[in-house]
Amino acid sequence: MKKVIFSALLVGGLLLLYFGYDEYQSFQSEVDKFFGGSGSDKAIWMMVGGAAATVGGAVGLWKGK
Repeated sequence: MKKVIFSALLVGGLLLLYFGYDEYQSFQSEVDKFFGGSGSDKAIWMMVGGAAATVGGAVGLWKGK
């Protein structure tokens, strides 16, 4: 059961990283970077959350062996 949970965490984290990066490259984020100096907060938090979930899922799967 733990293997399924960690696999879902890994896949969900990778999806969050993908969509966070996609959001970071969007037109709205480019405008925010032009005027404010950084990308949108939503994109940054999606990438941070995705990285944490990916690492958690990978470590869980690796330690489960």
